[in-house]
Amino acid sequence: MNSESKNIKKLIIDQSLELDCGKIIKNFPLAYETYGTLNKSKSNAILAFHALTGDQFVTNINPITKREGWWTTAVGPGKAIDTNKYFVICANVLGGCMGSYGPKEINPETNKLFGTTFPVITIRDMVKAQKYLLDHLGIKKLLATTGGSMGGMQVLQFTSLYPDKTHSAIPIACSASHSAQNIALNELGRQAIMADPNWKKEHSSPDKGLAVARMAAHITYLSKKGLQEKFGRKLQDKGSLKFSFDADFQIESYLRYQGATFVDRFDANSYLYITRAMDYFDLEKQFNGNLSLAFKNTKSKFCVISFSSDWLYPTVENKEIVIALNACGANVGFVEINSDKGHDSFLLDVPEFLKTISEFLNSIYNEINNEKRI
Repeated sequence: MNSESKNIKKLIIDQSLELDCGKIIKNFPLAYETYGTLNKSKSNAILAFHALTGDQFVTNINPITKREGWWTTAVGPGKAIDTNKYFVICANVLGGCMGSYGPKEINPETNKLFGTTFPVITIRDMVKAQKYLLDHLGIKKLLATTGGSMGGMQVLQFTSLYPDKTHSAIPIACSASHSAQNIALNELGRQAIMADPNWKKEHSSPDKGLAVARMAAHITYLSKKGLQEKFGRKLQDKGSLKFSFDADFQIESYLRYQGATFVDRFDANSYLYITRAMDYFDLEKQFNGNLSLAFKNTKSKFCVISFSSDWLYPTVENKEIVIALNACGANVGFVEINSDKGHDSFLLDVPEFLKTISEFLNSIYNEINNEKRI
């Protein structure tokens, strides 16, 4: 066992899981992390679903990358998702590269890395695997599920599959299916990886292709206004233009840095598989074109959140979820947060957003505790 694997908590799921592609997996690892303390009644658990390039290390320092967890702005002692009060669970999704069953893992049948022989997975597969984790922890009903972007997709899928397993749900900056634009953007990233001559080469990694994929995706996480205010046309060196193809502009240098640091922590094939899962996600199609049927049996209270400058998952797409929930009589609230930080707003220090989550969770927590006293 190497030093990295010692820092990764894993559950070996000994049950069979039939994937949407038709293949069956069993005895597979699911890496996860928890924060806070589970109370005696096991009623304070929150399942946080991570986005495309996230992992199970939600807050504190990631022991593998040595960087802060992806949601340190929201999760921790005294924060919006207060780990002094709540027990937060997060698993690395199927297809991921931080210890869960994915293309980076060894295929026991060949004793080689799965690579692209790994089965194609879906958001529904990811959620079903995480349900096994809840069973292992003995949690019959969650206080809440939450997540942004692909994490929000998992929230929607979870509440549809398990309508009585969570008191509340907070899908953030997401949609019930990918638009043609988002499929196109993901395909751009996949093609960048597959065009790298090192892709599929043994003992090689398509770092250049993965870096370009990250650079392209990162632009979509920001807003035009935010980019302009932060970078504008500022030069990397305060002098004149270099008349070359080096990074003259600060925005060029910034994107190159994002790409270069990303390849150190993420697997290129995981990027292919997870973006494909996002593109395949279509909750409306699962219910023959009627999205409201996805939530017809739900007992959960919903708080749907969008951001004004998010053009990747715009407010109109989040409202479609709200309309479907209203159509089936679900208890749903909706908030559009005014922010110029784009899609990444849910990962950043946006006070109105953090206040919304905090107050919603407090209301659910108090409601459950009051019911127990009666």
